[in-house]
Amino acid sequence: MCVLSFQCAKLRKKSLIAASFPDYFRTFAELMRKYTGSNEQGDYSHYTVEEEAPLLEWLLKNVAQSRSKIKATLQGRGIKVDGKTVSQFDFPLKKGMKVAVSNTKRNQQGFKNRYVKIVYEDRWLIVVEKAVGILSMAAGHSTLNVKSVLDDYFKKSRQKCTAHVVHRLDRDTSGLMVYAKDMETEQILEHNWHDIVYDRRYVAVVSGEMEQDDGTIANWLKDNKAYVTYSSPVDNGGKYAVTHFHVLDRTTEHSLVEYKLETGRKNQIRVHSADMGHPVCGDEKYGNGDDPLHRLCLHAWLLCFTHPVMGQPMEFETPVPVAFRKLFK
Repeated sequence: MCVLSFQCAKLRKKSLIAASFPDYFRTFAELMRKYTGSNEQGDYSHYTVEEEAPLLEWLLKNVAQSRSKIKATLQGRGIKVDGKTVSQFDFPLKKGMKVAVSNTKRNQQGFKNRYVKIVYEDRWLIVVEKAVGILSMAAGHSTLNVKSVLDDYFKKSRQKCTAHVVHRLDRDTSGLMVYAKDMETEQILEHNWHDIVYDRRYVAVVSGEMEQDDGTIANWLKDNKAYVTYSSPVDNGGKYAVTHFHVLDRTTEHSLVEYKLETGRKNQIRVHSADMGHPVCGDEKYGNGDDPLHRLCLHAWLLCFTHPVMGQPMEFETPVPVAFRKLFK
């Protein structure tokens, strides 16, 4: 079985720095640092490794926190080694490495919801993993949406904020999303989204055996009067869309494919997959009826962005859904 862990080594290019953003972004970030008393290192405690040891063993010996709290921080992706988030308990530390331990609560224990899992939270934003079957925000007469769930959580936890939608996932797409907790942060994320987000990837089960191992598909996407997105190889007045793909595994019936978005257009992956003759399984709108798991087989597994206020690289990933993997055993 092919897994995604090998992909992570390719994800660590930190080409973005705060200086590349507009002046108002830098000004706002500087004001927030001054107001909160934080420095560029953010809400982390920093250490230098003096002797080699597995990560968890080293943390228990050198960090003045309880064993349960250290383990929770490690599991909640609150540990960085040389600037990279590490959750592997036996990760081998070497002398001279820099370890950063988050002082922010992660994976809130008091929050439980079948559709939404909190992955990370600080005073400016919250990252969640969305399940299949819930909208990103309210639409029409539907009341089940992530924004409402988060607003209820904020109210119950006595936080004076609301969830501001920055980007969306379709109702039947699962995976990682980020919401701002105030309008200023939302504006920074919205207006600088393509600069701030430096890696965003999905994994999908598509119909049929993909012929190519890697490739790129690019065209123009536009909605028709029935709100169905269609593509054109020439400019049709729509938006230019670029999707890179890499095949992770195959059978004669299905392929497990990783998609990296260069642009983020409505239904981009679903339309591009259909364009290649291998639509996403379970896609009622653009598919061919192939529905092995009785769900849209699309999952946003990786989200990497520069923190809009602190300027830190933030990297989050989730496992490939078990049901996806079982099709390739």
